[in-house]
Amino acid sequence: VSGSVAVIMVPLPAQGHLNQLLQLAHLVASCGVPVHYVGSSSHNRQAKLRSHVPPSSVPSDIRFHDFPTPPIPSPAPSPNSPYKFPSHLQPAFDATSSLRGPVASLVRSLSSVSRRVVVVYDSLMASVVQDAASVPNAEIYLFQPPSAFMLCWFTWESIGMAPPPEVEGFPSIVDSCPNEFLKFVESQKECQKFNSGCIHNTCRVVEGRFVDLFASATANGTAIKHWAIGPFNPVKVPEKSSRRSAHGCMEWLDKQAPSSVIYVSFGTTTVLSDEQIREIAMGLERSGQKFIWVLREADKADIFGGGGEARKIELPQGFEEMAAARDLGVVVRDWAPQLEILGHPATGGFLSHCGWNSCMESISMGVPILAWPMHSDQPLNAVLITQVLKIGLIVKDWMSPDDVVKSSAIEGAVKALMASEEGEEARKRAAELGAAVRGSMDEGGVSRAELDSFIAHISR
Repeated sequence: VSGSVAVIMVPLPAQGHLNQLLQLAHLVASCGVPVHYVGSSSHNRQAKLRSHVPPSSVPSDIRFHDFPTPPIPSPAPSPNSPYKFPSHLQPAFDATSSLRGPVASLVRSLSSVSRRVVVVYDSLMASVVQDAASVPNAEIYLFQPPSAFMLCWFTWESIGMAPPPEVEGFPSIVDSCPNEFLKFVESQKECQKFNSGCIHNTCRVVEGRFVDLFASATANGTAIKHWAIGPFNPVKVPEKSSRRSAHGCMEWLDKQAPSSVIYVSFGTTTVLSDEQIREIAMGLERSGQKFIWVLREADKADIFGGGGEARKIELPQGFEEMAAARDLGVVVRDWAPQLEILGHPATGGFLSHCGWNSCMESISMGVPILAWPMHSDQPLNAVLITQVLKIGLIVKDWMSPDDVVKSSAIEGAVKALMASEEGEEARKRAAELGAAVRGSMDEGGVSRAELDSFIAHISR
């Protein structure tokens, strides 16, 4: 069909990135625009397996392209690494350079049968899509996976500008990433010259000021458009009857009082030492608060690849039996239906590493956050949550990243969020912000308008 527009999504192969562009693919495809999602077969399979979007509602206009990538080492993440950063994923990032040829061929073949080819690439995949710039009817759009607040901060830092006074005294983002990764980021920057626009997984209700600040700080005399289309994740939680995950923890949640449970999960890249896990267990037990704790090893570069036994994460002896006997909580050792847990009325707080996906999901479900950032953009997201939006409390001071957080600090933080006036105020603000964010996705809402504007722009 020569009159049509085709969209190609090019994600970075790490869960928090695969997931965002797959959700954006669903939003775009639901507007009737065909989408091509590219990656290695293993990462495409990972994205589909863990998708929040129920298969029944998936438009058939998303085509997955499994492109060959060289075999990569997929070592188990090390709990004793001095950095919390997932350096073991770096080989997968480096291997994406082999996608450059196949992506260029896909752009060219689609360009001959489409009016326009729109390439949406993760900011860390610029080198993979650079050849699209020489295809006359192709346009390249940058997708920025982190929060607009983090992007502003990063930009202020690089041009030596002082950040806003309410968030002073904060560490450089460079301190939370290893050199090898920073080099990779730099190498991608070189290729980010051809953008026709920029897309953010955020909502103007949450971060409008920072989207605008970032747009003006990076304009360099060119007026490229910025669209804040988020949250990309679904904002309507399925009713009990149509609930997708028959996960045991959901039945347990159904039996708990409203806002009584704290959900504990540190994302797909965090590795905790055995000592830290013991302290969390004791802190949760002593807080007396109900909990769901997702305790799984961080993702390897290839989550399906064999190669060594996965580490069985040890809890203090008898901890799970005690939690079950006292009906205090549930430990989940596999993939958890996070969005449904956050959307459940019994969930009253989220002890989180503050990855941006988790922040957006918690915000869209109106759940306050107990912030425990680990690396990369997470410390800045924690500042946004606790100091700017004031929808959460901090559990760990980022300035001392190597220290084990003691059970007494964890117990105190959990009680503060779940059972204090300060926690109650954060919960009220989180609920109000959540309602506003869900409204923004409705007809006439601000995020819906941004999505419509983007679709109109690429279909013009």
